[in-house]
Amino acid sequence: YAHRALYRATGGRVGLWRARPNRWGTLRLTTTGRRTHQERSVILGYLEDGPNLVTMAMNGWSDGEPAWWLNLQANPNATVVLADGPRSVKARAAAGAERSRLWAKWREVEPNLDGYAALRSSETALVILEPRR
Repeated sequence: YAHRALYRATGGRVGLWRARPNRWGTLRLTTTGRRTHQERSVILGYLEDGPNLVTMAMNGWSDGEPAWWLNLQANPNATVVLADGPRSVKARAAAGAERSRLWAKWREVEPNLDGYAALRSSETALVILEPRR
C-alpha cells in the first residue's frame, strides 16, 4: 500500500525503481478485471530475464492467488509501467525447467525465499510478463 500511495501522491515520479543485479525492482501492473472489465493496478516486485519481467503471484506469502494473477489468467494482455516508462505485456506462468531457473534467480536476491514460500499451502506461481508486439 505504501508504494502505491507514494506513486499516486507524486504523480508517478517516485515509487518505482529498476531491477539491478542481485536486487529486484518495482513495476506498476494494470490488468483488466475478470468480472468488472475495469482496469486494476498494483505495484509489484520484479526481476529482469532478458526482455521479460518476472514476478511472483502471492498475497504477502498468505494462501490464495492475488486478484491481479486471476485477472491475467482470464486476460493475459496487460500494461506495465517501469521507472523508464510503460510497455505492453502478455502474461504466462513459468513451468518446468524455466520455473526452476527463475526460482533460483529469485533465490539469489532473496535467500529466505524457500522459507517464505513454505508458508503457503500451494506453489507460488512465477509470472512472466513478455513484451507484446
